[in-house]
Amino acid sequence: MRIKIEEKKKLTIFQALFSVFVLMSLLACNVFFADGLILGDYSNQFILLIASSVAFFIGLKNKVSLKKVGVEIIHNFKSVLVPVLILFLVGALAGTWLISGVIPAMVYYGLQILNPSIFLPASVVISAIISIATGSSWTTSATVGIALVGIGSALGIAPGMVAGAVISGAYFGDKMSPLSDTTNLASAMAGTDLFTHIKYMSLTTIPTFIITLIIFTIISFNLETSGSADLSDMLHVITNTFYISSWLFLVPVTVVTLIILKVKPLISLLTGVVLAVIVAVVFQAEVIHSISESTFEAVLQAVFTDVSIYTENETLNELFSSGGIEGMLWTILLILSAMIFGGVMDGIGALSMITKFLLKMTTSVFGLFASTVASCLGLNVIASDQYLAIVIPGKMFKNAYADKNLAPENLSRTLEDAGTVTSVLIPWNTCGAYQSGVLGVGVADYFVYAFFNYLSPFVTLFVAGFNIRIKQSIK
Repeated sequence: MRIKIEEKKKLTIFQALFSVFVLMSLLACNVFFADGLILGDYSNQFILLIASSVAFFIGLKNKVSLKKVGVEIIHNFKSVLVPVLILFLVGALAGTWLISGVIPAMVYYGLQILNPSIFLPASVVISAIISIATGSSWTTSATVGIALVGIGSALGIAPGMVAGAVISGAYFGDKMSPLSDTTNLASAMAGTDLFTHIKYMSLTTIPTFIITLIIFTIISFNLETSGSADLSDMLHVITNTFYISSWLFLVPVTVVTLIILKVKPLISLLTGVVLAVIVAVVFQAEVIHSISESTFEAVLQAVFTDVSIYTENETLNELFSSGGIEGMLWTILLILSAMIFGGVMDGIGALSMITKFLLKMTTSVFGLFASTVASCLGLNVIASDQYLAIVIPGKMFKNAYADKNLAPENLSRTLEDAGTVTSVLIPWNTCGAYQSGVLGVGVADYFVYAFFNYLSPFVTLFVAGFNIRIKQSIK
């Protein structure tokens, strides 16, 4: 039916690309002239809807039925129903793992592996642990990252080196954490299961992480440090605020075990929320009381809205805060807006035409991977937003991967390897600007040391080029 409509209405490549041009132009204006707030905090969502309207009117001009467009949008909504529910649970998990002491325990034990002689690789590992626990590279850099840069400077290590180590570890954790919005977003865009995506992504991510650790270890052997890494105050504040014990790790271990046993993601994450609530009530009574006099209200606040645990340490205060389910709304609305844009573009036949146009330049599997990587990198430069560098290529290339009988996790992995991690390497990208501002280190200074971030696209292309465990679709 779709082929008949395209042939009958004679949609041109110019018409197919016009909505994309409008989208890119508005995004560029938003970034360069309005500091990302041309239409408020939800600028990207509104811009996607504006571009959707342009595409819709092009469809009307070509007499594409409203019903067809509506069917495609509804189909897209159905395809992201489970990922959206997972995002809701991710928000609840972040809040409950905070008040239960799980995240503080990870921070506490992570900081203790610091040693001046292996400071750089230790910084990578610590940042990775915190980022996996929180699901946010931004939170990691704004908290532990700041502390590590300060400690590194006291030891006489160049801030750019430390920032590169922090960013490398933070983005590894961001990619591999089920709490990460970009990880959920990539799996949703490609149409694969969250934990299938994470497991498949480990084939490229873990080797890249190991290479990064080796490089930083070699650098450390050739560095002379002075002084010591004194974190006693931070560790003291954590133990004074929370009940800290290795037994708290039973909560994340249980979730990981359920995932390994292939229990459905929704059940695994919901179990993590319930266990965290029980642990919080039993072991963190003082923490709960600091949030609300009512235990029930404190738990509800942690699950649904923002919760902050205040300590004597300003750095820890920023780390020990969570937005709950409410904190996930921005990402969820971005996904839904992208689904509307993709549905309209698909309904009028534009996505099919654009994909075919792009794929004319390559017919190989490697060429498809390379085109995806190039699109992600290009959007990080042009659109200056890692979310859009995942969303737009995800919608554009989804059918192309299916046509070549490639499992959707090939696409989701490539979106992360090329879209998520490279955003921080672009000075005017939201991620580059944020990390540079928070860490107090220019992108040019940490760029060369962010090994994990710029090696990731090369590793994913290497794997594709040599056809290493490229998963096929099961029909």
